[in-house]
Amino acid sequence: MVEVRGLTKYYGDLCAIQDVSFSAQKGEILGFLGPNGAGKTTTMRIISGFMPATEGTATVDGLDVSVESLEARRRIGYLPENPPLYHDMTVSSYLRFVGRIKGVGKGEIASALERVLEKCSLTDVSTRIVGRLSKGYRQRVGLAQALIHNPPVLILDEPTIGLDPKQIIEIRGLIKELAGDRTVILSTHILPEASQLCAKVVIINEGRVVVEKELKELAQGAALEQVFLRYISIETGKKEEGEPRRAPN
Repeated sequence: MVEVRGLTKYYGDLCAIQDVSFSAQKGEILGFLGPNGAGKTTTMRIISGFMPATEGTATVDGLDVSVESLEARRRIGYLPENPPLYHDMTVSSYLRFVGRIKGVGKGEIASALERVLEKCSLTDVSTRIVGRLSKGYRQRVGLAQALIHNPPVLILDEPTIGLDPKQIIEIRGLIKELAGDRTVILSTHILPEASQLCAKVVIINEGRVVVEKELKELAQGAALEQVFLRYISIETGKKEEGEPRRAPN
């Protein structure tokens, strides 16, 4: 469903990610793990069509996101770390607006709205102003906008960051429900989140993928935290800490 091959991204002469490759199959929740600044968000933005890669390819349902961008993005629901919400709109009016932008037909928008309000437990707050909701509810609205066009692929970038423990449990439960028919790529640096939700993990460090394995194969009785630190330490030890990655001359 999602194939990433050799993605590289330079910002000027600084390399944010280099030769990133992995795949996610239909119905799979893939955990995309790494410390802050490892390149997770850059990779998610390229896959979702928000920015181009310098090198490499990303395909969604067989569509190259750089060549067939519009068609590929119709198959993607993207929740960035900071949800793209209009705080002065009501929940329903905002979701209708997003639905129209994402190509939901005029005759389908009412049923699509009802579907995501119910799925994301937003029915009771549908007439409230987005900016007056709690952070947990705003995050649910962010998930609803990613789902309004019923995409087969969901890309979630740090979906529980900044939430309280109750809200985290609720959002994790919702993510589990959303998988099955969909492919979910979950970018996070919260390891318990990955161990509870994901069947497969990709670990990225300093812009490079250091491992891609099924979680049960990767852990083998060890805590994910131990495995994560081992792989990060191995990769970090290969170069001076803090050394920038520069574009070739």
